[in-house]
Amino acid sequence: MSVMWDLPDFDGHEAVHFFHDVETGLSAIIALHSTHLGPGAGGTRFWHYENRETAITDALRLSRGMSFKNAMAGLPLGGGKAVILADRNRQKSPDMLAAFGRMIDSLAGRYVTAEDVGISTEDMVAVSKQTQYVSGLPVSDQSEAGGDPGPFTAMGVYLGVKAAVKHKLGRDSMEDVHVAIQGVGSVGGGLARLLAKDGARLSLADIDKDHVSGLADELGAKVVGLDEVMRLEADVFSPNALGAILDKVSIAHLNVPIVAGGANNQLATPEDGQRIFDRNILFAPDYVINSGGIISVGLEYLGDSDVEEVNRRIEKIPARLTEIWEESASTKLPSAEVADNMARMLIGR
Repeated sequence: MSVMWDLPDFDGHEAVHFFHDVETGLSAIIALHSTHLGPGAGGTRFWHYENRETAITDALRLSRGMSFKNAMAGLPLGGGKAVILADRNRQKSPDMLAAFGRMIDSLAGRYVTAEDVGISTEDMVAVSKQTQYVSGLPVSDQSEAGGDPGPFTAMGVYLGVKAAVKHKLGRDSMEDVHVAIQGVGSVGGGLARLLAKDGARLSLADIDKDHVSGLADELGAKVVGLDEVMRLEADVFSPNALGAILDKVSIAHLNVPIVAGGANNQLATPEDGQRIFDRNILFAPDYVINSGGIISVGLEYLGDSDVEEVNRRIEKIPARLTEIWEESASTKLPSAEVADNMARMLIGR
């Protein structure tokens, strides 16, 4: 394996911690990109990786994205991310979650975690029995910040999609706007439901065929194949599954004027931001449009806000995106590069 700092996605990370618990078989990586603004905050991903270098790369990319996301959302939090290396069956146990909680606690507050892919609110409750550095926990009072961050992420993406349609297409309504959604889990599914209420025309793709078929029936949407959704002629392509799906090949085949979705790290390489820009496709930087979830769990952890304040901050996402797009147009730089430059300035890099 390459030396850590020789990996392409190593970006001056402050620390990368490797943990292994012999008794439970837990192997995990916690990457801290920056604590300039506060403790490194970011979810835990439970995923099966083909090899450890892939897992490390994911942790590096995701933690950097969290630094940028928290900074651009105006939160006093840095960027971190945890990945738990799942077996092929993606089996986890209470003892494994307890061991993971103790690992987080050993960092003494430098890292704060919450839900991500493969981790539920109930899992976070189990982790919280071992450490206080957890967010995204259930709340008894629905006016309080907290709970599953997925619906808040979906709302932010929805507002961002509408902002993109207005900016690029000059349309104030989503009525009959064709949106191709890749991934209809918590975020993509929530986005689809919100867009359907506005009268958007939806094409849906997901690895879970039964789930996507049921959602399509519910919303009057069309189901398309995973190999088709990125090539559809539509108004918006919205990626809401895993990242690194926008590369030299896929960008060349995009048949949309807008890419706006909730998946993290959508660009496979920094050069792909330029490729999208060169094709005159409006791109919503993922860590800006999908920041609704971290706004919710971040304010929950900080303990000074309620749902009204969470929603007020999420409603700022369209203005933040518009500022990026306007600077992109005036400087002739890709929106992804403009957003990165803004975020780096905020974290002192």
